[in-house]
Amino acid sequence: MRYRDRQGNEYKVTTSQDRLLSDAYDSYFGRSILQILSMPAFSKCSRKVLSSKLSGGFVTQFAESNGIDMFDYEEKQYSTFNEFFTRKIKPGRRHFEHDEKVLVSPSDGKVSAYKITPSNTFVIKNSVYNVDSLLRDRKLAKKYAGGYALVIRLSVDDYHRYIFPVSGIKSHDRDIQGFLNTVNPVANRHVEVYKENTRTYCMLRTEHFGDLIQMEVGALLVGRISNHHPEGNLRVSQGEEKGCFEFGGSTIVLLLEKDNAVVDEDLIKNTADGCETKVRQGEHLAAAAE
Repeated sequence: MRYRDRQGNEYKVTTSQDRLLSDAYDSYFGRSILQILSMPAFSKCSRKVLSSKLSGGFVTQFAESNGIDMFDYEEKQYSTFNEFFTRKIKPGRRHFEHDEKVLVSPSDGKVSAYKITPSNTFVIKNSVYNVDSLLRDRKLAKKYAGGYALVIRLSVDDYHRYIFPVSGIKSHDRDIQGFLNTVNPVANRHVEVYKENTRTYCMLRTEHFGDLIQMEVGALLVGRISNHHPEGNLRVSQGEEKGCFEFGGSTIVLLLEKDNAVVDEDLIKNTADGCETKVRQGEHLAAAAE
């Protein structure tokens, strides 16, 4: 995997998980096993195990092997793995200036920025995505033709709570049931992940960014997307916690209307160069168009 930070430094990192998934997707047997693992029933069973007292014994080893700096998080004894995975961060460890003309990252993760064509498609790793299929709502999808899709991919070492990136009036959550494929980029060679995976989204009606879509996408072993307020017609504030993912990698997708936002140039350039951009929750992603 190729990443760049906001200073332009590039890193190439291939983890044991990356190699395992690449080998699995490149073989018929491996793809067959992953197809079973991506079923929601398997994720439900995994969640029971990871929410058991027995799973608490894996927390320390997991944090160390994934380079998670526990100084950032609340000091407490985690009795289950899922309690650890949905841990809360200490106040002040993710800081940003509130500005309604700035779109901030809703989570930690690796960002890619894709232009949505006039025919309402965008391309991720040679997989063509249609916004109609993503939202399962053709009328709503038309609003985003010519705009941008910002894809924020979380891996297991990231903080898995997420916020609203801007203030506005929130619609009700819409749930789309599906599979739980891995969101590791290698999967896009074989599976149109964001069209097939379980996902939840809402629309935010904002003052400076028009109508913005915020979508949470489940992934391998992530059987639950926990949003605090699924109801609609609710005023929310920039930086307010929206919810959290349970175990595994996950993704947040932001859809921006045409001419309402100026996406940061480094995100666009890095994506064109085949690199994801590492960000932390609260970092600048786009500015309101003048």
